[in-house]
Amino acid sequence: MKKIKFGVTSLIVMLIVTVSCKKDDGSDIYIVPPRDRGEEAIRAQAEIEAFLETHFYNYEEFQADPENFKLKFDTIAGDNASKTPLMEQVTSKEVKDLVDNTVIYKLYYLKVREGGGDEHPHFCDRTTNTYDGRLMNLDLFDSSVIPVKFDLVDNPPTSAILQGLQQAIIEFKGAQGDPIVNPDGTLTFENYGIGAVFIPSGLAYFQYPPPTGGLNSYDQVIFSFELFAFEVVDHDLDGIDSYLEDLNGNGYLYDDDTDSDGVSNYLDTDDDGDGRRTEFEIEIINGVVTFPDRNGNGIPDYLDPSI
Repeated sequence: MKKIKFGVTSLIVMLIVTVSCKKDDGSDIYIVPPRDRGEEAIRAQAEIEAFLETHFYNYEEFQADPENFKLKFDTIAGDNASKTPLMEQVTSKEVKDLVDNTVIYKLYYLKVREGGGDEHPHFCDRTTNTYDGRLMNLDLFDSSVIPVKFDLVDNPPTSAILQGLQQAIIEFKGAQGDPIVNPDGTLTFENYGIGAVFIPSGLAYFQYPPPTGGLNSYDQVIFSFELFAFEVVDHDLDGIDSYLEDLNGNGYLYDDDTDSDGVSNYLDTDDDGDGRRTEFEIEIINGVVTFPDRNGNGIPDYLDPSI
């Protein structure tokens, strides 16, 4: 079990965009073009795999006391020479770069415990987590021991949760059952998700790291986290949960814009631009959303401007 007190902060990781470097046209503006994302992906994978081969996590402590466990990493050397390397314990998945979709990363994540909840969060839900972020030398640059909420919607490069962190969190589940409310107002969770992800720069900050924490451009980072709960989100309150507005099924909401008005469907209260709000062109029966097609043309009314 874990007894925790919730904070009121909702965290969204900010990617700070800056302009620097090569002088052009005799002006005072200097611009450095970003590195090739494909080449950086290769370099990042090699660096991450080298870390995974030479480091371990405190799995014996987890086995001894899983409910009071804090994930830690250390080097396989000296007294730890016989420890099992992370490379033998991680899972990987392919993740496409949202800036250059020809680049595909091998994202490694460690599933210490999946979590006892019934379902995984969708890619655009809102999760309740604790977390810490570290450089590859294990220096801490960001953390919250008080649970915060992550909106998993990913919209680089201006304001977003890191794509690599988002893609790892959706592989976990929250706590088992409802939390126990303690007399002091804290909540106790049981069998919550525990994990970590080893994020290449192209799925992290790339050339725009935050100004604090000691990060450099193109750094790989590690995020450890505990997943307590999640909520399915309807961002535009139109009656359709946001994950259902991913019409092309690519796990990215910003390229679904039925009426081409520049507002993605998940933020658009009139998805087809016919002047009739989406909430009046769907039906909700016993909490289940259905999509009428009154003219039988195979296009749901809420996406059909002729209805």
